[in-house]
Amino acid sequence: MGSTAKVLLVAGIAGVLGAGLGIWLNGPGPLLRTEAGQRVLQGVIASTAPAPPRGLAVASRGAPVPVIELPTLDGKPLRLPSAYPGRPVLINLWASWCGPCIQEMPELDRYAAQQDATGTQVVGIALDDADAVREFLRRVPVRYPILLDRAGPRDAGVQLGNPKGVLPYTALVSAEGRLLKQKIGPFEPGELEAWVGSAQ
Repeated sequence: MGSTAKVLLVAGIAGVLGAGLGIWLNGPGPLLRTEAGQRVLQGVIASTAPAPPRGLAVASRGAPVPVIELPTLDGKPLRLPSAYPGRPVLINLWASWCGPCIQEMPELDRYAAQQDATGTQVVGIALDDADAVREFLRRVPVRYPILLDRAGPRDAGVQLGNPKGVLPYTALVSAEGRLLKQKIGPFEPGELEAWVGSAQ
């Protein structure tokens, strides 16, 4: 083995050990807030998930997202992403019983409130019972639309590239309707601007 190969091998081992030590000391949070960490996590989840039901359109990064039509809390159908033409759409999958989902809602609400008519449109999709969602939103209101779906192998999260239904899950869709980014886990305060901005 040449000296260059030895140096590369040592550097590779040191990198793996450093990442492992970082996770051991700090937990997986810092790693999962990186794009590389998210891609690794999503790859692991996808490799262990069951195949989607036959005929179900599932988005992949860079490709157009399938049309998703779901009811609002008022029962009116809304189609994503076409309901917001010319705007990026940030779609957040959550449930009223999901602690990390609740933790990130103030951050999503803050971000949504700062967007103008051409900015990123935030939309929440609750994989939950309608009455539970209404009760939760009476206590913790948000200023972005909430749609309803049933958790299962054909739900909106699966269609947006989350085959195991891990919550919270967020997908960023371009103004042209393509899947730009995905995130498993909650956003930290102040994280959204950089996360959305790095995709454009």
